[in-house]
Amino acid sequence: MPELPEVETVRRGLERLLVSRRLTELVVREAKSWQIDPVLLEADPAPAATAGAISDQAPPPTPDPGSISDPAPPSAPTAEPVPDAAPPSAPSSGSIPDSVPPSAPARPPAPPLSLDQAWLQARDRHLIGARVAGARRRAKVLILDLDNGNSLVCHLKMTGQMVVRGDEDWGAGHPTDSLLARLPDRSTRLEFGFEADWRLFFNDQRKFGWVRLMPTAAVEQLSFIASLGPEPFDPDGFAEFQRRIARHGRTSVKAALLDQSVVAGIGNIYADESLWAGRVHPARPVAQVSDAKLRQLWRAAAEVMRLSIELGGSTDRNYVDAEGKRGSYLGFANVFRREGQPCPRCGATIVKTRVAGRGTHLCPHCQRL
Repeated sequence: MPELPEVETVRRGLERLLVSRRLTELVVREAKSWQIDPVLLEADPAPAATAGAISDQAPPPTPDPGSISDPAPPSAPTAEPVPDAAPPSAPSSGSIPDSVPPSAPARPPAPPLSLDQAWLQARDRHLIGARVAGARRRAKVLILDLDNGNSLVCHLKMTGQMVVRGDEDWGAGHPTDSLLARLPDRSTRLEFGFEADWRLFFNDQRKFGWVRLMPTAAVEQLSFIASLGPEPFDPDGFAEFQRRIARHGRTSVKAALLDQSVVAGIGNIYADESLWAGRVHPARPVAQVSDAKLRQLWRAAAEVMRLSIELGGSTDRNYVDAEGKRGSYLGFANVFRREGQPCPRCGATIVKTRVAGRGTHLCPHCQRL
């Protein structure tokens, strides 16, 4: 699963290319990848549009009002993704060719699904014709706000991709042939058409990701988003972080940092790096961390994540950045995956242990328990 900086690079690419563009079409190729908020299905029906690639048969199951995601797979990690087959070489710029490399096999797309009249009307009333007003993010969830009071809420999960084709070709996400292939292909789950023949493809090999159309006003009320803690980027978020982490006095500080209800967006890599920067041992109970150390840790987390965003993220196996390049942060990491090497601060040997059920890297001299 991508870390927050990887998702932020996807957001920036979508913001740059799609804001102000008008939606003209939606093609659904995988039922569980597309969700419509029940409130929009219950709205007064509008006449069905004649355009579009979806016809009138049984719809996919409608999610419960408070649910925004499928159950996580039993073994899905939260920060270190499962390695996939060796990806093709990522392009070196934002321009991605629209043809498959000569060695790549043909990957025919799944046919469009058939949806019933209520889903067609909800699509035509609440999506088609709207313009993208903005692209934002809450933790690892992408949100495309539309100018009609609705939003497209998206989670890439482990292997999701966003690929834009138009006057400029761009793609970001899990690095498979689909970033380079002629689309749609076998991994394409959703296809959004925009004016001037621009298209956005949501590709997802494992089918864990999803996109949900819902009222913008309801996004922050979703149970998952409402429960999230502040993000390290929030300059006013420390007081709330301090209040939330204080509830976990007996918990290790690393476990608390990985708890999304305490602080949003920190995964395993950034927890290790932030704790090293703050000189805090990952296994130290929260109650034994002073307020001054907590503030230092909060600032360190923000700085580590800002650097990672500048370098395109950290996940070197499953995600590429908004220019089609793998993130380079791990080349600058101070402790993560550097066990056996000297600490860049004191020269002591970095060790790897296990804290909060996760592989944990630390300097035993700088980060005393």
